[in-house]
Amino acid sequence: MPEGDAVYRTAKRLSRALDGRRLTRSDFRVPRYATADLRGRTVLATISRGKHLLTRVEGGVTVHTHLRMEGSWRVGPAGRPAPRGDVVRLILANTEWQAVGTRLGMVDLVPTDREERVVGHLGPDMLGPDWDAALAVRNLLRAPERTIGEALLDQRALAGIGTIWRAETLYAARMSPWRPVGSIPPDELEALVAVAHRLMDASKDGPTPVTTGDPRPGRSLFVYGRARRPCRRCGTPISGGEMGPQPSERLIYWCPACQQG
Repeated sequence: MPEGDAVYRTAKRLSRALDGRRLTRSDFRVPRYATADLRGRTVLATISRGKHLLTRVEGGVTVHTHLRMEGSWRVGPAGRPAPRGDVVRLILANTEWQAVGTRLGMVDLVPTDREERVVGHLGPDMLGPDWDAALAVRNLLRAPERTIGEALLDQRALAGIGTIWRAETLYAARMSPWRPVGSIPPDELEALVAVAHRLMDASKDGPTPVTTGDPRPGRSLFVYGRARRPCRRCGTPISGGEMGPQPSERLIYWCPACQQG
């Protein structure tokens, strides 16, 4: 699933193509909104909120989308043929640009002053203006029995982290993903979420996540996707497995030497 930085970059692409322009095409291909028509309205702003996208349109309406596992937004010149088949969920276009949402996991129309219906459950956004490290720590501590590896993926605690940034953050902090949240002093949790914020913020404007400083393929990350390969710090083989209760278990990578405890 695309993580907060990837969704942030998608919001920037949509913003450049749609914001400030009047819609000439509004094609919702989901049953609930099949008759919705936003033509003639100006797109006011497109932003990301964790892993969610909000496109605010003139008239007090917000288009909410979520990519889930397979979704994407493709931006190109207006009039370009959309992909065939049933993969297209939404098309928004103006006289210059066209945005095609394919395999979108969620598509909603909500009043702009009621956006909390779709994103109100989220914790502070890792890349948003509302980022609040202290609140993120308090949210994590609400379930002290959980492992920190599971807790970091809880979007209700802090929004935007996925499996890549979980693995890279815990490695940078030298913290085991299996450590219970309640066993971590608050100052260490504050330092941990600060690391996550710093890493994601440094990569948000690049094409892919980078934590090593080397953007070349195969060299950009310390532990994610590197099971059985040597740790870049100590040489110990990186461990990989699954974490979390079924059926929501997710991949986890860590160095058993650098991240003890």
